[in-house]
Amino acid sequence: MTLSLRRWFDYGLVIVTRREQGRRRDRRDATSGRRPPGRYVGRRGPLGGVVRGALRTLVVTAVAVGAYGVVDTHSQVVVDVDGRVQTLDGYGRTVGDVLAFHDIRPGPDDLVQPAASAPAPDGGEVVVRTSKDVTLEVDGETTTFTTTAHTVGELLAALGPRGDGAVTTASRSDPLGRGPVRVSTLKTVHVSVDGSVLPLRTTEATVRDVLAEVEISLGDDDRTSVPLGAAAVDGMVVVVNRGETASDIVTEVMPFDTERVDSDDLPLGYESVQTRGVPGERVTTYEVHTLDGAEVSRTVVDRAVTVEPVDEVVVVGTLDVSQVQVDPGSAKAVARSLAAERGWGDDQFVCLDKLWTKESNWRWNAENSSSGAYGIPQALPGSKMASAGSDWRTNPATQISWGLGYISGRYGTPCGAWNHSMSVGWY
Repeated sequence: MTLSLRRWFDYGLVIVTRREQGRRRDRRDATSGRRPPGRYVGRRGPLGGVVRGALRTLVVTAVAVGAYGVVDTHSQVVVDVDGRVQTLDGYGRTVGDVLAFHDIRPGPDDLVQPAASAPAPDGGEVVVRTSKDVTLEVDGETTTFTTTAHTVGELLAALGPRGDGAVTTASRSDPLGRGPVRVSTLKTVHVSVDGSVLPLRTTEATVRDVLAEVEISLGDDDRTSVPLGAAAVDGMVVVVNRGETASDIVTEVMPFDTERVDSDDLPLGYESVQTRGVPGERVTTYEVHTLDGAEVSRTVVDRAVTVEPVDEVVVVGTLDVSQVQVDPGSAKAVARSLAAERGWGDDQFVCLDKLWTKESNWRWNAENSSSGAYGIPQALPGSKMASAGSDWRTNPATQISWGLGYISGRYGTPCGAWNHSMSVGWY
């Protein structure tokens, strides 16, 4: 309605102006006596006067109505659009009408203050803030949102108390652009170091920057519970572990290897240690890394063997005892029978046979000229066998009975005695 009245007002001004110009030309033509080309000059009659009068009345009415509408809706407003301030003559009853008159058309997410539906404030101010998408990174957390903030400072103000004292990558007066805005807010970071817990109020963006701000130095071996490049956030706890490097010289035992050798000197399944394993010794120098006194790694720097280990040799029997044959009535037959009475089977008799074959070849009168050992078991001295019978010098059974008792008391079994004999050469 207002804009239509303004058009009528403008149109009325145009009509009045053109009619006045025509009258002036008519007077000039009448004075000169010339007839202007293309114009019909007739006698002014009653009908012409009525038409001219009607037109004059219509124009005056339109001008009056239009002027009334313009005066009623005209206002002078200071308009601030995204910081660009200008004083505008506006026509319209509402703020939205005044802005539209100057082709300022806010979008649905834009801010208009006073509201677009409010009455136009004649002599007042209208603030327009257009909305835009902004990427904001606060303490390492990134988000994109729509805002009507015009500057970095306005954006921080929208954060409320969290934005107080915050540090940004741009000046607060800089206009918001399309690039991301990085903000580090004022926060408390608890740092545990050297037995103390320090509550640090800081605006630094990373853990590394927080430590550097209070001049907490880190050595090459020091470690932190949070990566140094991590974003510092409110309430974070960072533990600094002090590391050390030292040398540790240690004498260590070297294990021996075990060698297994098959032998038909022992019954099948029976094992005898022929050579005892002896561990070796070495001296090792380590580089030791510790964190707060706790060892976290150790690296060998040097190693020297001081005593070589001796491998253990185990003889594994392969002799099939089922193949053992003895002559009836012989000394071996007597020994086999007496051994069985003690609960020793053919597997033990095989060891006994090997042992006494080596010692006397089962001869009852065998005598060692150098030591004086006598008989089948080679008792030393031979008179020891008198405990088994007075005929110990000539009776194989008496010698065998004594020999089995000696083996049982000292080695447990014939195979035990045979193992000892194979290791040291005697039993």
